[in-house]
Amino acid sequence: FGGQPQPNVSELVVGPLPHPSYMRDVTVERHGGPLPYHRRPMLRSELVQTWRHLKEVELPKAPVFLASVLNYNGSTLAPLHSSPRGLRSGDRATWIALYHNVSGLGIFLHPVGLEILLDHSALDPARWTVQQVFYLGHYYADLGQLEWEFKAGRLEVVRVPLPTPNGSSSLRSRITLGPLPPLHFSHQGSQYSVQGNLVVSPLWTLSFGHGVFSGIRIFDVRFKGERVAYEVSVQECLSVYGADSPKTMMTRYLDSSYGLGLNSRGLVRGVDCPYQATMVDIHILAGKGTVQLLPGAVCVFEEVQGLPLRRHHNYIESHFYGGLASSALVVRSVSSVGNYDYIWDFVLHPNGALEGRVHATGYVNTAFLSGGAESLLFGNRVGERVLGAVHTHAFHFKLDLDVAGLKNWVVAEDVVFKPVAVPWSPEHQLQRPQLTRQVLRREDLAAFSWGSPLPRYLYLASNQTNAWGHQRGYRIQIHSPPGIHMPLESSMERALSWGRYQLVVTQRKEKESQSSSIYFQSDIWTPSVVFADFINNETLLGEDLVAWVTASFLHIPHAEDVPNTVTLGNRVGFLLQPHNFFDEDPSIFSPGSVYFERGQDAGLCSINPVACTPNLAACVPDLPLFSYQGF
Repeated sequence: FGGQPQPNVSELVVGPLPHPSYMRDVTVERHGGPLPYHRRPMLRSELVQTWRHLKEVELPKAPVFLASVLNYNGSTLAPLHSSPRGLRSGDRATWIALYHNVSGLGIFLHPVGLEILLDHSALDPARWTVQQVFYLGHYYADLGQLEWEFKAGRLEVVRVPLPTPNGSSSLRSRITLGPLPPLHFSHQGSQYSVQGNLVVSPLWTLSFGHGVFSGIRIFDVRFKGERVAYEVSVQECLSVYGADSPKTMMTRYLDSSYGLGLNSRGLVRGVDCPYQATMVDIHILAGKGTVQLLPGAVCVFEEVQGLPLRRHHNYIESHFYGGLASSALVVRSVSSVGNYDYIWDFVLHPNGALEGRVHATGYVNTAFLSGGAESLLFGNRVGERVLGAVHTHAFHFKLDLDVAGLKNWVVAEDVVFKPVAVPWSPEHQLQRPQLTRQVLRREDLAAFSWGSPLPRYLYLASNQTNAWGHQRGYRIQIHSPPGIHMPLESSMERALSWGRYQLVVTQRKEKESQSSSIYFQSDIWTPSVVFADFINNETLLGEDLVAWVTASFLHIPHAEDVPNTVTLGNRVGFLLQPHNFFDEDPSIFSPGSVYFERGQDAGLCSINPVACTPNLAACVPDLPLFSYQGF
């Protein structure tokens, strides 16, 4: 509400849907006080206004320099912004780097070396001012000074030609198109259904949501009718950059502020999802007075991994083979936030396991390579005068698990080696592994920072037991290399304190529903939510528990990141696996299980269902016509 006597940000709850009859202000309740207007996220309208101001007011102050050095003709430059926007709470001043803009090319690989610090804190754009200009390692008062120095012959310049349409940043194929990759389809029909936001398979049921800021999330996840998780969701997506240019060295992107759901677009059959996937339209309400349709922004499909989930070939005493091809049900969404594309998957396996994973792809963020060897402290050269800037990625997930009920315990198990005399030969000694088991009684004991070892087995357990007397549980495994998100002495770190921990388990509380905030990108120095404060030594014994997982990786861009970073090797996430939750592996009941013995004819459908494949594959299903409405 920028037009009020005291400009502010307010959060209102409206209900009930679909015919609201009340409106309630929850700003103070959720954030502990009013939200000042400078904390508002950057809307597209403000982004448009900042670029209009630069083009109409500032760039005309350096026409000769821009035309002769940067080949600017009024449309050949585009802006990329730093975030957060300033150095202290209350600032709204952004370093804006300019990149060459040629239709069909990713601008992100074409920096020109010119960056402008624009103070846009005033509510009236006419009062916006340029505070500094950066070019080739030097700072200037404004573009007028830069132009004057250039005309006087005192400015060292690097002339940057426009990129060619089929150059290295183009995603057009470099060769004539040929055969397509293998096509996966279900020759006996899909083993799941999608009704609105409800996904149902013979084993799993779940509902999915698609938040404007948080993106894809799943609720009420059940395996064979029994709830495993109440909520599994993305909380934040952080990237921290380094370089010797101001825009890049300032950048700490908190992508929820830009909208992981808002920046989801239509997925492409046969590339983003298998061709036969179910494409689901999403509706969002953000920045406009009407609902916006995102056609095909979520896809649901069965994933075949080309790997057995389990198998054994037996030749001792008797000869038999048994196995099950690995397949899983996947719910997928992709967030294209600026240069990066994040592929979010929730994967449901036939043995009761639930996996969350994210792949990073898209264009790397680059800076102009203005220095010598010292610039290579911040990455690798990936083009002519182009530095691929070093950065980290960190993702925070909320896992609200209900393991055989709402009352759960946290159990850590590992192995130690103990010396033991060999019973039948006491003069010899063995180092025998044996289990250590600890119930983590309080939140501080279940908070594992990156500097502390995570038990190799950690699971949430119920007070129910399986047939063998063990507590029914679900194990949490994190697939992520260790790494520091931000030094603790940084003035920004408290807003990012979730990044200190690989894993934390806390009591579930409504007031601790989110670990980050969309307001942090504009004001990271005065956080209204500090995740580290969730860890306050409360009991974890027989409580409704939430696990919080951080998965992260380091990215040092290299030549092969051009034109795009590949998904291979850029994947992190978590896995929830049943741990004594069942009496045996439930996948043994899968209808696709294969078993045959020596002496049986494994080529008969009645013995081996895989033997039916040649007949079934002859009946190729009717595939939907390709269409795309994502632009």
